[in-house]
Amino acid sequence: HEVRQIESAFKRQTTQETAIVCNDIFKPLPGQSECIRTVLMKGIAGIGKTVSVQKFILDWAEGEANQEVSFIVTLPFRDLNLKKGRKFSLMELLQDYFPDLEEIKSVLGCQQLKNVFKLLFIFDGLDECQLPLDFQNSEILCDVTKSTSVDVLLTNLIMGNLLPSALLWITSRPAAANQIPPECVHRVTEVRGFKDPQKEEYFRKRISDQNLASRIISHIRSTGSLYIMCHIPVFCWISATVLEQLMGGAGCGNIPKTLTEMYTQFLLIQIIVKNKKYQCANDTNPKKLKVSDREIILKLGKLAFQQLKQGNLIFYEEDLRECGTDVREASVYSGLCTEVFKQDTGLFQENVYCFVHLSIQEYLAALFVLHSFVNENRNVLKPDEAKPQGERMQLSELHRSALDQALQSKNGHLDLFLRFLLGLSLDSNQSLLQGLLIQTRSRSHAPDPQTGSKSQRMKETVEYIKEKIRETSSAERTFNLFFCLSELNDNSLVEEIKTSLKTGTLSDKKLEPHQCSALAFVLLMSEEVLDVFDLRMYNTAAAGHQRLVPVVKNCRKAVLDSCFLTEESLDTVASALQSVPSHLIQLDLSYNNLRDSGVHLLCAGLKNPNCKLQRLELSGCQVTDRGCVPLASALRSNPSHLRELDLSYNQLGDSGVRALCAGLQDCCCKLETLILRECNLTEECCDDLASVLHSPHSELRDLELRDNELQDLGVRALSAGLEDPQCRLQRLGLSGYPACGPWRREQEQTRTEEICLSAHTGPQHVV
Repeated sequence: HEVRQIESAFKRQTTQETAIVCNDIFKPLPGQSECIRTVLMKGIAGIGKTVSVQKFILDWAEGEANQEVSFIVTLPFRDLNLKKGRKFSLMELLQDYFPDLEEIKSVLGCQQLKNVFKLLFIFDGLDECQLPLDFQNSEILCDVTKSTSVDVLLTNLIMGNLLPSALLWITSRPAAANQIPPECVHRVTEVRGFKDPQKEEYFRKRISDQNLASRIISHIRSTGSLYIMCHIPVFCWISATVLEQLMGGAGCGNIPKTLTEMYTQFLLIQIIVKNKKYQCANDTNPKKLKVSDREIILKLGKLAFQQLKQGNLIFYEEDLRECGTDVREASVYSGLCTEVFKQDTGLFQENVYCFVHLSIQEYLAALFVLHSFVNENRNVLKPDEAKPQGERMQLSELHRSALDQALQSKNGHLDLFLRFLLGLSLDSNQSLLQGLLIQTRSRSHAPDPQTGSKSQRMKETVEYIKEKIRETSSAERTFNLFFCLSELNDNSLVEEIKTSLKTGTLSDKKLEPHQCSALAFVLLMSEEVLDVFDLRMYNTAAAGHQRLVPVVKNCRKAVLDSCFLTEESLDTVASALQSVPSHLIQLDLSYNNLRDSGVHLLCAGLKNPNCKLQRLELSGCQVTDRGCVPLASALRSNPSHLRELDLSYNQLGDSGVRALCAGLQDCCCKLETLILRECNLTEECCDDLASVLHSPHSELRDLELRDNELQDLGVRALSAGLEDPQCRLQRLGLSGYPACGPWRREQEQTRTEEICLSAHTGPQHVV
């Protein structure tokens, strides 16, 4: 879920990364000459992608930037969805959007003008796209006057078949960004949201009373989950709205300390503001909701729930009608709906609707589900299962349904919904929502003999969550469950681990797998990046080790040797190498059964531009010559930060070294140390190694070849490379190979870690 990405982003702020001014996203970085045609801008919901687009267009229109661009064509995906199933040529589509811009038609119709006038297409909101973008099987289209479906037009524009001279800017939430093939994207940027100083700046500008602003900032800083969420500008707005009311003397209730409490207060404040503005009502008691307020909230909640199940962020009038929401009714309640619910008029003059932020949709969806349970004895998560007449449904039963469905979601799209649902089940939040959950009080004070006390049901939910933590092998999938426990005010698992870490007694205990999940959660949520994470330090079984692997995302050096890593674990490690930022500088995976397939997975991370790894140890990982091919490709990647590679005790053979040497001679390769001890090498590979020593691009300083069958012929081939003035090698390890003649005499005399070849046969810098 994107909240997890916010928590990760919270720890990025101290790292040094290349920042790009929005107006410069199509300009090459210093030292780069490649033209940037297509930019993919990623960012979680509400982080500022659309605002960045608007700022770019405004500066261009006012003549302040990017004046080489002749036309900017903005095509939001939410509008393009309305053209699904219809056929257009690119010319016709643009004419539909911009009937008054005759110049665009002139440019598209003339090849010479296409090359003179620069056209920029902005496709905003890829995550909202409901068109079938098929880059593998789409027909190839190069003619701007030929009619086809809108999805084919888009794929050909993005692939560069249509208007290859045009610039493209695509914005997307991270989960949808992989719809665009990497080869079609020339630059990937990410909108990060507020850094810590910007959070404080926002509150001080938003709240005129600086003493109040200071108290609000202090409260948010003291509550970790709220402070992290303030990374999103829209959450800063929600927090400022609520806390200014509650801490400024309005007296609307307790100060929120959890996400659920914050969103509950926000909703109630919006209702009060609406009633004051439109009905001139002075009653500020949030528990006295009008019937009309209750109805519109529940209708919006039903809409939020149904669309969340389908993964939709935007809706159309048809969707509103299906939920019983009248468009005019929503307009009448604009004081509520303009804050919670946004109506856009698209380019086709058809209304498009969305909630101000995904989290508001998730909150209202949870509210609707709980209302259906409390007031109607319905579990809308399992609509096909009905209780016998007169039998009450248990709260823990509802919670189990929500937990099971959230854990089954591959992308975690129900994670925050689940946290809200559990938080709303607490008396502290339900007491604020009596106007909606009208039967709550009577039930909580007079428990049904069939269902038992509410506190007992909450305990059952807590135990069920802990059971799921024990059962779930992926530690990262359990992280939201720890947040769920926090919403229910049960932090026992996490506090136990924190206490052991503080007292230094953790290494003395044998950790169960679920305790390893808790440990991984604590270490990953820490603001401090670990210098060293040694998996062997923790006394646990292989299943526990697997749950600790995600900690590699928050350390500089990871020691994972001899830990029986699985393919899933390697996926996690590769993901850590690609993360933004990636902290890993040293990685030891020795003596794990990685095989060539595991190396392929790992190299996907090594080739990523975010990877900063400098030292990689893969000794005894059952790698063969086939695993050397992706490694060579990783060495050629730009930029490659890898300086040391240890492949000892693998059956690479001569063909494997030959593949590696192709990468070592590439100008992008910066490898300085290559360790190939006992890799089943013969004299056949020495010519390839010598060519690396000859290469002007080679940075190799240290080459370890002990315990290989190189023979005299191989060593002579190497010495030819050593004699080259361009050779930069400083150490060559050759002891332990069978030799004859003068080489045997030198071997017998040496018997050390290194063999000196510099006295008569090589350049003086070899020792």
